[in-house]
Amino acid sequence: MIPATLTPAGAAARAWDVVVVGAGPAGAVTALLAAKHGAEVLLVDRATFPRQKVCGCCLNGRALDALAAAGLADLPARLGAVRLDRVTVAAGGREATLPLPGGMSLSRAVLDAALVLAAVEVGVSFLPGTAAKIGPVRDGLRLVDIADHQTGSRVVVAADGLTGQAPGPTRVRPSSRIGAGAVLDDAPRFFAPGTVYMATAPDGYVGLVRVEDGRLDVAGALDAGFVRQSGGPGPAAARVLRQTNWPAIPAVEGVRWKGTPPLTRRPRRVAGERWFAVGDAAGYVEPFTGEGMAWAVSSAVALAPLAAAAARGWDDRFSADWAGRHARLVGRGQRICRLVAAGLRSPLLTRVGVRLLAALPSAAAPFVHRLNRPPCPAFPESPA
Repeated sequence: MIPATLTPAGAAARAWDVVVVGAGPAGAVTALLAAKHGAEVLLVDRATFPRQKVCGCCLNGRALDALAAAGLADLPARLGAVRLDRVTVAAGGREATLPLPGGMSLSRAVLDAALVLAAVEVGVSFLPGTAAKIGPVRDGLRLVDIADHQTGSRVVVAADGLTGQAPGPTRVRPSSRIGAGAVLDDAPRFFAPGTVYMATAPDGYVGLVRVEDGRLDVAGALDAGFVRQSGGPGPAAARVLRQTNWPAIPAVEGVRWKGTPPLTRRPRRVAGERWFAVGDAAGYVEPFTGEGMAWAVSSAVALAPLAAAAARGWDDRFSADWAGRHARLVGRGQRICRLVAAGLRSPLLTRVGVRLLAALPSAAAPFVHRLNRPPCPAFPESPA
């Protein structure tokens, strides 16, 4: 367990430059880099670390580039991450294998804890196991309720996930699927390291990948009604997997699964007076092979210097600046994933697509390149 560096009372005893609510990859990287830019940072999360999350264990090329921009290029390899070089997609009894450029798989329990430790090592104060609620602005500070205490911050970053509390309404797509994930200790050897396996069906899709300790991470995006009809996420995932020619995985139905709220959502704003949203809290769509992690880390790298500058002297132009940057960083990739997710809901389109890719894998190259290429504009230089 990663210990707290202070108590809620200690956190409330002073005003902060930046308070980051949520210590997942987006929050931890924002906190780390804001501290490197000279800000005094408090990082708060309601969970204790290490902790497991639904999916997010695939780091594609863009995510690895973002970690490098944060000064963490060697972190995945040091943690034992497994190199990924291909993805196998199955639909309607057929499958296609496509190349993946330079990805890695690493469990969220290991990655998230390492990112928090990296932030603490550069001076970030960390408060785990503590709920935080973002409050109003008063006397030039955004208030934050921490347990039974209250502190103020010149800037607050909402990095608290799909159900994040960034001020303002969030639109959830009515047809959005829910996420579900589990980690299996026992799975057929057919599911080899280095490959992302993705089983698709009209009611959702399930991805499988080996992580650093050899276990099989299983995650899906499934229609909520299908999950209820099946008797839970485990049986629903098993039904999707039975539509492939892959070996059966008996453990899928009996293991404990974690779920998420509906995945596809978009807040009306990603910034406002003395607050910014980053990562899943800034909007999300169904990902496939590491796109969600890439959006989280790349947007954190871009936000950190902006948050540090805003803490030195707030100007309302910071809000518009972040809205524009965020749209450029993640908008195109999310549009692509939204289109692919829509196509996967059609059995005919999915079967035709898999047959085409099986015969001509290079047809997927433009799609793979767009999701893995470095974001535009280029990352800002990380401070020494």
